[in-house]
Amino acid sequence: MTKQELINAIADASGITKRSAADALDSFISTITNQLKKGNSVTVTGFGTFKVSHRKARTGVNPRNPSQKISIPAMTVPSFKSGKTLKDAVR
Repeated sequence: MTKQELINAIADASGITKRSAADALDSFISTITNQLKKGNSVTVTGFGTFKVSHRKARTGVNPRNPSQKISIPAMTVPSFKSGKTLKDAVR
């Protein structure tokens, strides 16, 4: 499902305009992004938790030349852990 398809589904399900649905989705995404930038986690009860994870620096392999080792720096990445309600719905 693309972002536009999601906007259409939100608009149809809630009876609002597509513009309002797009604004709501953009606000939701930007709020989560801003909180993760600050290092906070965002929990949507029944859906899941967005949080920041830290990956340590490590050594990897160049896929074009497997004998060549490359250094992968430490980084901060976003992660998502699904909630029980979402897991049960998918199962």
